[in-house]
Amino acid sequence: MSEEEKNMGSKPPVSKNEELTVTIEDLTYQGMGVAKIDHYPLFIENALPTEKVKVHVLKTSKNYGFAKVVERLTTSEERVEVTENHYLQTGIAPLQHLNYEAQLEFKRNQISELLKKVHLENIKVAPTIGMNEPYHYRNKAQVPVRLVNGKIETGFFKKNSHVFVPLEDFLIQDKRIDEVIKEVRDILREFNIEAYDERKHSGVIRHIMVRRGYYTHEVMVVLVTRSKRLPMQKQIVEAIQKKCPDVCSIIQNVNQASTNVILGKQNKLLAGRKQIKDQLNGITFNISPQSFYQVNPVQTERLYQAVAEGTNLTGKETVIDAYCGIGTISLTLATKAAKVYGVEIVPEAVVDAKLNAAANGIENTQFETGTAEEWMQKWEEQGIKPDVLVVDPPRKGLAESLIESAVKMNPDKIVYVSCNPATLVRDLQLFLGKGYTIEQPIQPVDQFPQTTHVESVALLQRTDS
Repeated sequence: MSEEEKNMGSKPPVSKNEELTVTIEDLTYQGMGVAKIDHYPLFIENALPTEKVKVHVLKTSKNYGFAKVVERLTTSEERVEVTENHYLQTGIAPLQHLNYEAQLEFKRNQISELLKKVHLENIKVAPTIGMNEPYHYRNKAQVPVRLVNGKIETGFFKKNSHVFVPLEDFLIQDKRIDEVIKEVRDILREFNIEAYDERKHSGVIRHIMVRRGYYTHEVMVVLVTRSKRLPMQKQIVEAIQKKCPDVCSIIQNVNQASTNVILGKQNKLLAGRKQIKDQLNGITFNISPQSFYQVNPVQTERLYQAVAEGTNLTGKETVIDAYCGIGTISLTLATKAAKVYGVEIVPEAVVDAKLNAAANGIENTQFETGTAEEWMQKWEEQGIKPDVLVVDPPRKGLAESLIESAVKMNPDKIVYVSCNPATLVRDLQLFLGKGYTIEQPIQPVDQFPQTTHVESVALLQRTDS
């Protein structure tokens, strides 16, 4: 260890408000540039590896600091010139300044580097599956509504702040969703509906949420209100229907809590149907305001195809889907398996999963409400032996108790769908110590172009299978 490293803990080699010229060496998993002064890392937004930049130090702590670019002296070949800075400022598109090929490699590299850190570099990571058109892909938008200069506006907040930035084009949302949000905003202006004020916890409209079926083109509008009553409700609904004939569901969601959680528990149907429909790999799904449904339909189909390829089903297998949601993976695999058991902790999602199975005429599924551990134990007691277990956990990954339950059921294959490389690698280590091996490369899929997020599929095989 060098003297600089030993002394690093005592006093940072840079101080607040200092101006420096640095060369960017790396990108963090959040997409920030990293420069080092005597081994002390400075994190710098909108800076790419190889770039020489003049920076102003904003903040220092014992082990790292933050700085902002004052002047870019050299430019990376991978940089895309950005005209709209607010996509970076609001965190909507933190990688938009990095060309798309480099974004895909950045995501593959995130998983590779994490594997190296735990000495699993023998596990390969395949090239990230990208999109032909990596913009305007989101099928769902939840945008805050605020009063700006006496006018109701839709937009987004600057990162780590309550500073509201009015926006009309959100870059990564389906263009039709952006248009519908604008139409609804103009109707709310016309009827003088009050925007929510979070400081006073007053006003009416908090958020406008819009969902759109990629294949069906059906649109749902959800008006999230602080008040139970929506003034001029009849006129607003009629105006939305007239201006946006593709809207087939208008819902008021009431959220009276002083919270940054977007949706409340109460939904009131104002017009049309309670749900809209869309398809994934030819299977139709009903989508409610609260339904968890993947936001990038094109890439979700590719993700699920990667899952299906990993399971390699022949029609004879029993499958358990341990985080089944509204049944998107379960129903995709049910067309290729003998029987699929799904479990989900959210009761409404299980109701939707059963309805989705019935709507598609799929009869070889069974959905239960509860924790995966609880139901895996029950199924084991009933003598059910899965050939394949699929897990698609939230960002926090799998609980150790679930890993224990999974290994106890002894499936030939475990397919792990991950939205967080850090927890994926942590959990894979545990499986590898319990009789499973990874023989195929992990497959990253770019579900969220222009952002730092990456989904991936890992296939674990029982060693003796």
